[in-house]
Amino acid sequence: MKIFFTASLCLLLGFPCAAEPVRIKDLVEFDGVRGNDLMGYGLVVGLNGTGDSLKNAPFTEEIMSNLLERLGVNVAGEEYRPKNVAAVFVTASLPPFARAGGRIDVSVSAIGDAKSLLGGTLVMTPISGADGLIYAVAQGSIIAGGISAEGDAARVVQGVPTSGVIPTGARVEREVEFDFTKLEVIRLALRSPDFSTAALIEGAINTELNRKAAVMLDAGTIALDLRLANQGSPARVISVLENLLIEPQTRARVIVDQRSGTIVMGEDVRISKVAIAQGNLTLRVQEAPVVVQPNPFSDGETIVVPRTSAELQTDKGTGLAEVSGGTSLSELVAGLNTLGVAPNDMIDILKSINAAGALHAEFIVN
Repeated sequence: MKIFFTASLCLLLGFPCAAEPVRIKDLVEFDGVRGNDLMGYGLVVGLNGTGDSLKNAPFTEEIMSNLLERLGVNVAGEEYRPKNVAAVFVTASLPPFARAGGRIDVSVSAIGDAKSLLGGTLVMTPISGADGLIYAVAQGSIIAGGISAEGDAARVVQGVPTSGVIPTGARVEREVEFDFTKLEVIRLALRSPDFSTAALIEGAINTELNRKAAVMLDAGTIALDLRLANQGSPARVISVLENLLIEPQTRARVIVDQRSGTIVMGEDVRISKVAIAQGNLTLRVQEAPVVVQPNPFSDGETIVVPRTSAELQTDKGTGLAEVSGGTSLSELVAGLNTLGVAPNDMIDILKSINAAGALHAEFIVN
């Protein structure tokens, strides 16, 4: 069984350990500082006979015809069935503050019946945002993440050869219109909303600026008035505040994955006073009838005397163990390990403790 801890290793060894400070930039998202998803439809060429069969993927033939006609090649009415082309979707994420001329990574995925994109090259493909405008143009050689080999009667596939990436394969052609310098108030959104953590962030910012520029709106939002910061441009204010250290507060959680036997527990998990008994009983019943014969030359008769053997056996397990109130995570784990609890039994015990209302944590089963 695998048991992982959100605190340091000292917790496993039973030593007290303090929470580690975390930068604000690792806890929040800044309003307006976000990426944008892009998507396009293109053609991969140069495949070694592993492309789309145009009979089953007519859209591949259509885009190839349009591409050739734009290049001055008239293929109207022609019969051609190449096996080295494939239609693909091209996706990318335009990072915040990306400028024209910059390069971004793209992902390429086959949408027809192509067997592999290994060795293929994506021809010039415009990729657009949700507003329909073209923000980047992608082109380049594909790095596929799988291997495919086949013979006359067998085929071996490892990974996913029908998808791949092109590092720095797209060039930014249009910028997202956003003037960060005009912001007067910026909101900080916590990735994991928590009232205590939001209050700590508010206090750290106001202490650093020596004024009440930050106001906690709710468990997941802090509003920062940049006009009160008096630190120059908004970008300079954020660069100073995002590196402030705080000790975030999180809810106590126990996460169980039954398939792998993995248990993840938070440091603040507590157990109320409860008794635990774990073990299995095995009952064996055997019939061994005895045949009784009469004495020779007597008038008796043969009878069958029943003989039944019943055995009650207790398999190796734990007896009744008592867990005192307010038990911490390290004490709980040490106690269960002392009882010699098996992986599946450990999960069952945690479920039962939670059902009894003695586990003071959010219990999540995957």
